[in-house]
Amino acid sequence: MKILLTAFWLLLVVTSFSQDKNSPPVLTSTQQLTADEFITMDSFGYYYYIKNNVFFKQKGKELFQYKNLALGKIKRADLQNPLKIVLFYEGFNSVITLDNQLNETSTIYFSENQNNPIIASAVGLAAQNRLWVFNSLPMQLGLYDFTKQVFQPLSQPFQNPIQFYQTDYNQFYWIDSNGLVSTCDVFGKITILGNIPPFDSAQIISKDILIYQKSNQLYFHHLNENKSFRINLVEKTIEKFQVKDQFLLIFTENEIRKYQINLP
Repeated sequence: MKILLTAFWLLLVVTSFSQDKNSPPVLTSTQQLTADEFITMDSFGYYYYIKNNVFFKQKGKELFQYKNLALGKIKRADLQNPLKIVLFYEGFNSVITLDNQLNETSTIYFSENQNNPIIASAVGLAAQNRLWVFNSLPMQLGLYDFTKQVFQPLSQPFQNPIQFYQTDYNQFYWIDSNGLVSTCDVFGKITILGNIPPFDSAQIISKDILIYQKSNQLYFHHLNENKSFRINLVEKTIEKFQVKDQFLLIFTENEIRKYQINLP
């Protein structure tokens, strides 16, 4: 009898986990938005997006904008810290930082670094007034100090090109052209996390879980097990997605749809 009860509870746990993992996200709100690229939503309810190469911050009728057409196209916007927004202009090898009202606070021209030439192809905000920078000249990852204007290489030259990258203050995550997922900390320690199937876009949730998009479908992917699980959604077109604070944000042609999601 004891063995039967144990088996029953194990089966119940496994079944509940499976149902939770495959249960569809719950739609909680929608927001009309016309943009070329949706960036994110912060914890105060502001939406950030790019339209006609102008960077916007909006909540209701409150609207801020920043444009610098002289630097060309905005390649990437980093909003880890809404008080220190980082805009990367890859075509002009430059970075602009903004405050929370989108006032320009600093400009970095990597091409002016005479001691250690930098051609940046990946940039993100790191801790202690530094930037993660991937220097495509030597194919090396490093940290750029705002105050000292010095680039410190952290890695040996990468063997394969970066297909996708993501940063936080202490980690630089990337997926190479072979689908290998890795991370590097601020001390230069590199850890291989696993592999991912072919994808169009991705977001790393933890060192074991990521979400990726293939065509117009989203999947959970467990790196340790190398297994993917489809996320049940009704959207037929997904321009961009993002998971933030247990919510899944999906940007379609002219709308942001916010879902409550259960992370496995």
